[in-house]
Amino acid sequence: MKSKVIVTAIFLTSINLTQSAIAANHDHIRQALSTKKCVNCDLSGAGFVMADLSGADLSGANLAGANLSRANLTGANLSGANLSGAGLFGANLAGAKLNGVNLLGADLRNTYLPGAEWNGTTASGANLQGAIGISPQIVTPEQIYGLGVAEAQKGNQESAVDYFSQAISLKSDYAGAYLARGIARYQIFDRQGAFQDAEMAKRLFSIQNNNPGKETALAFIKEMQTPLDGKVKAPAPTLMDFVGSVGSVLLQLFPF
Repeated sequence: MKSKVIVTAIFLTSINLTQSAIAANHDHIRQALSTKKCVNCDLSGAGFVMADLSGADLSGANLAGANLSRANLTGANLSGANLSGAGLFGANLAGAKLNGVNLLGADLRNTYLPGAEWNGTTASGANLQGAIGISPQIVTPEQIYGLGVAEAQKGNQESAVDYFSQAISLKSDYAGAYLARGIARYQIFDRQGAFQDAEMAKRLFSIQNNNPGKETALAFIKEMQTPLDGKVKAPAPTLMDFVGSVGSVLLQLFPF
């Protein structure tokens, strides 16, 4: 009998603690929305879709799993916040302070990031597809390159060119990015730019003793030099055409 009483007491206590936690969480959400100041608050899993949090101070807040899609976070202070698994699709983070933020697995697709601060922040596992104003502080040239490949796969060649250009700006001898940009440019009928990129890719692959890469660049150059009449009106080759034509060897150049 005594054991049943103890179990019941523990059960009721756990319910009361859970209810208190839920209440506190809701209080924090209301505070964040009404005052735009909620330092070190527990906002995990909260819904802030399209919320106006411009200039808000949410430093140190736990926003793990929160939905901030299309929220206005311009100039917001999120330093030290936990944004792991948070949804920030289409959010405006221009000028936001994101120093030391945990972005593990966060959804940053189509976010607007110009002027954001990223000291001590890493975006490992974050989805940055379509993000504008990505800082080299949080991504590697290879990650940006991967975003370009993804855009090329979807047929967004102009966006792909932008990403490949960003990758090249961070890594000037990135032969794979030159080749990929050349193919994307060829798709949007920038033949001169495509040829220049292909030639640069060939030169860099040669310097780097990367024969598969060099052969692929040469194949692309040959494709561009083939008279249009001899192509029987075939469509211009895509980035994926070249990946498929060389197989697993070329996958080293195009990380997915």
